[in-house]
Amino acid sequence: NFKPTYVVSPKNEKNVAKLKQMAGKSDAIYFATDEDREGEAISWHLIQILKAPDKKVKRITFHEITKNAILEALKNPRTIDMNLVNAQQARRILDRLVGYELSPFLWKKIAKGLSAGRVQSVAVRLIVEREREIEKFKKQEYWSIKSFLTTVKSQSLEAELNEIDNKKIEQFIKMKLFAGDYTTKKTSVTNKKDAQKIVDELQEAEFRVANVTRKESKRNPNPPFTTAKLQQEAARRLGFSSKQTMVIAQQLYEGITLSSAGEVGLITYMRTDSLSLSKNFLAESRDYIKKELGDKYLPERSRVYKTKSKAAQEAHEAIRPTEAMRTPESIKKFLDSHQYKLYDLIWRRAVASQMASAIMDSTGIDIKAGGYLFRATGSTIKFDGYLKIYKTASEDKILPEVRVGETLDLKKIEPEQHFTTPPPQYTEASLIKALEEYDIGRPSTYASIMSTIQDRNYINKNEDKRFVPTDMGILVNDVLSEHFSDIVDIKFTAQMEGDLDKIANGEKQWVPILDEFYKPFHENLEKKYKQVDKKDLINEKTDAVCEKCGKPMVIKIGKFGKFLACTGYPKCRNTKNLDKNGEIAEQPQDETTGKVCDKCGQPMVIKSGKFGKFLACSGYPDCKNTEPIGGKIEVPCPECGGEIVQRRSKRGKIFYGCGSYPKCKFVLWSKPTGDKCPDCGSLLVAGAKDTVVCSNKECKHKKA
Repeated sequence: NFKPTYVVSPKNEKNVAKLKQMAGKSDAIYFATDEDREGEAISWHLIQILKAPDKKVKRITFHEITKNAILEALKNPRTIDMNLVNAQQARRILDRLVGYELSPFLWKKIAKGLSAGRVQSVAVRLIVEREREIEKFKKQEYWSIKSFLTTVKSQSLEAELNEIDNKKIEQFIKMKLFAGDYTTKKTSVTNKKDAQKIVDELQEAEFRVANVTRKESKRNPNPPFTTAKLQQEAARRLGFSSKQTMVIAQQLYEGITLSSAGEVGLITYMRTDSLSLSKNFLAESRDYIKKELGDKYLPERSRVYKTKSKAAQEAHEAIRPTEAMRTPESIKKFLDSHQYKLYDLIWRRAVASQMASAIMDSTGIDIKAGGYLFRATGSTIKFDGYLKIYKTASEDKILPEVRVGETLDLKKIEPEQHFTTPPPQYTEASLIKALEEYDIGRPSTYASIMSTIQDRNYINKNEDKRFVPTDMGILVNDVLSEHFSDIVDIKFTAQMEGDLDKIANGEKQWVPILDEFYKPFHENLEKKYKQVDKKDLINEKTDAVCEKCGKPMVIKIGKFGKFLACTGYPKCRNTKNLDKNGEIAEQPQDETTGKVCDKCGQPMVIKSGKFGKFLACSGYPDCKNTEPIGGKIEVPCPECGGEIVQRRSKRGKIFYGCGSYPKCKFVLWSKPTGDKCPDCGSLLVAGAKDTVVCSNKECKHKKA
C-alpha cells in the first residue's frame, strides 16, 4: 500500500539522540515548523522519532517571526493535521515513483545522468512546444503610416492611420497554442507599394479634426503578492531568478538584525497562494496611508482580494511586511542591496494594495484626410492614487488642445514596415505564470523547477534571459510525449495536483490516489522497456561518410548538442561539429607552436576544446599530454617539487594542480602567489577583492 520506510541518516543520529534527551526532560514540546504541507510533515516525523506522548505535543504555526505572532501562537497550540501530512507524503511518493522508475529508463534508452519528473517534465514540454510554435510561425509583412502634424497654435501632433474608407486597418491573428491562445496584430496594408500609394494620396489631402473624445477612468491597485506573483515581478523589475528571490525572501522572513531591536522577521511566510491580509495589517496600512500620504489616498474601506487558488487555505496570508510602518528607507542601512530591493518591492505592493485607485484622463483625436482617418491617443494621470508608491511605466502622453473642424498642417508622412511577431519564448516569470495558470506545481516548487530544468541541461537561457530547449531537452521531451504522454500532459498533471489538494482537505485518501496512478504507469513502463530501441532514439541517419574509415556517420546528441559521429566507434572516433542549421561546421585547424612535448618529444599544437584553446601533443592518441595555454605559473609544488600549472575541471572551472599528475595530486582552487604563509608555511593564494590568503583552511592569515 505504498507505505514508506523512514530511517534516520547516520550523520544525524547524534542530533536525534540529543533531541530525545531534551524531549524526555520537557513537560511540553512545541513544534513550530513551516505552516504548509512540508512543515506539517516535518513536525509529524519529529514526533515519530522522539516517540513523544500526545499530551506533550503542541503544534504551533505563525505567518511571521515577530514577538507578538509567536506569543499568540503559543497561546493557541493544536494537534498535527494528518491530512496535510498525508498530502505531503503522497506527493513525495508520487514524485519518487515517477522519478525513480522513469529516470533509469532514460539512462538505458538515451544517456546516463538524465532525469524525468512529474512537474519538471511538463515545464520542459511547455518550453519545447513553444519553440516549435515559434519555428512554424510564418511572418507576415504589414505597414503602419504615421502623420506628423501641427495645430493652428503651432503645437506638434502625431497620429497613426486607423481607417481607410470607414474600415479599420488593424487586424488580429489568433493562434491556438499548446498552452493557451496567442494573438498578434497586423494591418490591411501589406506591402510597400500599397503603403507608398497611400502616402502619395495624402500629400495633397486636407487634414481636419473630425472628433475629440475625453473620458476619465480608474485604475485599481494590484493585490498583494502570492509566491508566484512575487517571483514574476522580482524577475521583471529586479532581474532576480526565482531561486534568488526565494533565498532572499527566506532571509527577510527568518529575520534581520535591526540595531537595538535585535533580530526581527521583516515579511510574512513567503510560500503562499493566498491574497488575504490580516486585520492588524489592514489597520496598520490604513494608519500609515492616512498619516504619511493623506486622506485622499485612503479608500472608504479596506480592500479585500479574493483568492483564486483552490489550495490557498493551507497558507493564510499573502506576502506582506510584518509592520506597515517599517518603511524600506527606515531599515535600508541594515539590509544588503538585494534584501533592500526585495523588501522594498514587497512593502510597496502590500501597502499600495490598500490605497485609492489612480484616476486617468484619456483623450482621443480623430483626424480626417479624404477617405483616410488618423487617430491620436493620449492619457495623463489626473490623480496618482496607489501609483504614488507603486509606480508603473510612465502613463503621460499629453495631446495638444484642438477643436472639431480645425485644419492641421501636414509636416511629414512616414510609412514603416513591420512583420507579425511569433509567440514569445518563456522567461522565468512567464513560465511560472503558465504553471500557476494551469495548476501545475505549487508555491514551494516553482523555484526548484526553474533550477532543475536548467541543471539537467534540458533548457538554456539566451542573451535575453529567455528559455531555449537544448537538443537533449527536445529528445527527452519527445520520448516522454510519445511513450508516457500522461506524464507530460497539462490536464493530467493539474488533475494530480487537484487530487493532492483534496487529500490535504480531507476529501480523498492518499493510497487509492497512488494506486490509481501507479498500476497503469508501471505496466506501460515495463512494456516500453521491451518496445523502445536505443538506436532508434539516439542515432539519426545521414548521407555523410567518415573520411577516416569509410563508414556511415550518424547524428548523435551529446551534452553540448548534436554532432556527427562515425558508426565505426570505438575503433574510429571521428566526430564533426554541427552548426545551428544542422550543417557540418568548419573544423578548427590545429595551430603549430614550436613547442615540444616534454613526455614524447613530438610537436605540441594548439587545439580548441569545449572550454577554449589548449596545448596538446600532436602524437595523440599515443600520447595524451595536454597543457593549458600559458598554464605554467612558475610556482613549485610543495609536495613533490614539480611545477604547478593552471588547468580546467570537467565543468570548465579553473584550478591549479601539480604538473606531475597523476603521480602527484596536489591541487588548489585559487591562484598561488609563489610566497609562503609567514604563520604556517603553506602557499599563499589570491583571495577576494585583491587580498592574499593562506591556502591552509585552518590558518586564518590574510593581508590586503
